This record gives sequence, structure tokens and C-alpha cells, in this order.
Amino acid sequence: MMPTHLRIRRRSFLGLLFLFSLSTSALYFIYSAPGIVNEYLFAVQARSIQIRKNVKTIGAQVLEQVVRGAYSINVTDYSYDFNFSESDAPPTAYLPEGFTFLPSQICPERHSSMKGRLEVNMSEVSLEEVERSLLKHQSSIAPGGYWKPKDCLPRWKVAILVPFRNRHEHLPILLRHLVPVLQKQRLQFAFYVIEQEGTEPFNRAMLFNVGFKEAMKDLDWDCLIFHDVDHLMENDRNYYGCTDMPRHFAVKLNKYSYMLPYHEFFGGVSGLTVKQFKKINGFPNAFWGWGGEDDDLWNRVQFANYTVSRPHGEQGRYMSIPHHHRGEVQFLGRYSLLRHSKERQKVDGLNNLNYSPLISRRPLYTNITVSLSRKLAPVADY
Repeated sequence: MMPTHLRIRRRSFLGLLFLFSLSTSALYFIYSAPGIVNEYLFAVQARSIQIRKNVKTIGAQVLEQVVRGAYSINVTDYSYDFNFSESDAPPTAYLPEGFTFLPSQICPERHSSMKGRLEVNMSEVSLEEVERSLLKHQSSIAPGGYWKPKDCLPRWKVAILVPFRNRHEHLPILLRHLVPVLQKQRLQFAFYVIEQEGTEPFNRAMLFNVGFKEAMKDLDWDCLIFHDVDHLMENDRNYYGCTDMPRHFAVKLNKYSYMLPYHEFFGGVSGLTVKQFKKINGFPNAFWGWGGEDDDLWNRVQFANYTVSRPHGEQGRYMSIPHHHRGEVQFLGRYSLLRHSKERQKVDGLNNLNYSPLISRRPLYTNITVSLSRKLAPVADY
């Protein structure tokens, strides 16, 4: 028979184990579950939009048959326009095959090598294998991932900024996919992977600000692409040069049924000129965890009297690489910050950021490692 004091200890241990499990579950539902729910709701919302568009299309087809039938009685041609699709715009002219130009000419935006729909390969691969493959065929890629065309003058010098933490399986897939696309687009480019160290929640926005400041020390870039590591474009005609307005590239993502979750959605892949990014004071630094920083960026763009442009039709399609681990924690304070976007824009961004980076040049990208904390971006009262 078990002694009484041992039974008491066992009950105490089980009680502590139960309390630990309960507290862990509570923390998960407070911080992580809302992000998962939000993503699910985005997907549901996108699906409902798709259903409404399908109903609209079916209705248009029915109306067309009715009108055709009515006019066919009198054998009369009709001019009613039944086209409800924005993607049926006149095709854009691309250079013909075999077109040549002088090295002294500006590179075209619509090169014949840009065929449109891409094959997306999401199979896992090692970074070393991607480096060997790309450098074997493109010896002109310099350490740090720098590349520029030799047959024309690049229209844009583009810095690709990728926020990063523990996504080692995603980065080589992105590089394998995107480097050849940017070369076909005849852009001068380099990749900057901004890696967050430490135990603080992931701060995507602050990493972008750090990446911008460090990239501008390397070269006088004129275009910035803010790129999530798990987003793969499906169309190489989605040109990664900048425009006179901020650009949202990732319009149609597969996990949202290739629909915008909401009109102000500005996440995934976006682009601004250096002048535009400085004018809006960069990203906010106060968003720790999942969500909100891209909505704040949208607000900053609007407050600066910019509008957001997007690629038309099927050009803005992306696929998201599946995750093998739990996502970042939910940032519960984002709604409060978003209500004060305009006041905070002047005091939180590029102008209040302090950090100490560790820089290393890899064969295909520049790695910027930084440990972030709230004290690195103090905000004065506003």
C-alpha cells in the first residue's frame, strides 16, 4: 500500500501539471488562436466574394440568352455589353521574340522573355543546392545577391527586403523561384534577408525599416519590394519595378481563393519608391506579433495623398508555401494603434529607429541579423 505522503505528492504533481496545461492552452488561445481565426475568416470572406462574382456571371449569361432570344426574333444584331470581367482588357504589347537592343538603351518593362503564367515549384530544397544551381548558370551574380543586366541599362534598381525568422525551409524556395524572374524582367536587384534574433514577438514592420536603412548604405536604390518569404508569384509579367504610386503586387493569394480579403489589404508583397517610403516615414515599429502593420502602412499611404495601384487580371496571382510550424503570436494591441495611425505616423517609423545589426554577405543575399526590443524605437507623446 502506497504511503499517505507519497499519494499527496502525486496529487500535487498532477495538480501542477493540470494548471500548467491549462495556462499554456489559455496563452495559446489568447495570442495564437485569434491569428488563425482571422486567417480563416479572410479565406471565408474571399470565398463569399467569389460566390457573389460567380452568381453575377451566371446572371449575366442568363440575361445574355434572354436578350439574344428577344433580338433573334427580328433577326437583329444587338450591341449589349455582357462583359463584367476586369481581366478582359486589351492585351498588353510585349516585345517580339528575337528583339534586340543596344546596351546603351533603357531595359524594356515588357520583355519577350516574360511569358506570363509560371510553374510554381514548392518542393523543399537546400540553400546550398539553390546556390550551386543559380551560380552555375549565372556567374554574374555577385556576393550579396547583386545582379544587373548587361544587354541594356536597368530601368529600376530594386532592393528586395525579406523579413525572416525560422523559415529556413522557405528561403531557398523563394530564391530559386524569384531570382530567374527578376533576371527576365531585366531589373538590377539584390536580396536583403533581415533576420530577427531574441525572444521578442516577430516585428515584420521594424525589420523592413532596418532592411531599408541598411540597403541604402550599399547602393542608391530607387525601388523597394517588401516581400514575405512564403509568397511565390505565378506570373512573371507582374513587373517588380516601381510606379508613381505605391504598388500592391500580391493581389490574389491561393489561400484566400485568389481574392482580396478586403479592399485595404496591403500585405504579402508591396513596393514603394525610396521617395515614397521616406515621405510616409516607413513602417510603424510598434506592431509586435501577427497582424496590423500592413493596415497601418495602407493608412500612411492614404495620409500622404498616395493611392495604391495593383496589377490587373491574373498578373497578381501568388501561391503561399505551406508552413511546418505554428505561426507568430497575435498582436492584440493593433486595433488601438490603427485608430491613431495619423498621429503616430510622424513619431514612429524611420525617424525613431535604433538598432545594431550584424551584416554578412551570402552568395545569393545579404543577411542582416538584428535583435529587436521596444526600447529601440521610443515614441514620444502625440
